Amino acid sequence: MPVFRRAGADDLVALLDLERAASQAGLGHVFAPDDHPFPDDDVLARWALLLEEPGARVDVVDDPATPSGLALLTAYDATSLRHLAVDPTRWGTGLGRAGVERATTAVAAGGGATASLWCLERNHRARALYERLGWRPTGERRDAVWPPHPVEMAYEVDVTS
Repeated sequence: MPVFRRAGADDLVALLDLERAASQAGLGHVFAPDDHPFPDDDVLARWALLLEEPGARVDVVDDPATPSGLALLTAYDATSLRHLAVDPTRWGTGLGRAGVERATTAVAAGGGATASLWCLERNHRARALYERLGWRPTGERRDAVWPPHPVEMAYEVDVTS
């Protein structure tokens, strides 16, 4: 079982580094690095805001063997899984499942009946994980904020059982 801890301002660079590593390894087919370099400054600013946002929580699992020093990050609030990233060297180890379960347990503990998330339509690895864990597409779609603005799709899962 992974050991989670709450992330803080001292983790900002590690959060950025882990998100960059996971994105570059898993989403190069969506965000071609030559055309769309990773938006370090914008992502760092987003993490700083999320860490300060009332009601939001960012939990991490430390791993000194990874380049960022983190194996997993899970961001969530009372109703939704906001972000999940696993270091690519730890893919397939169950950490993604543990992060998703941490978020859904928090939603259920807060009295929610369902949890929601947004996922890139072309993030096949993440979608497969969510669907294995019982998440289902809602049919809602939107354009992502990051260029080239790929389509995101909404998912939900019942957390009462």
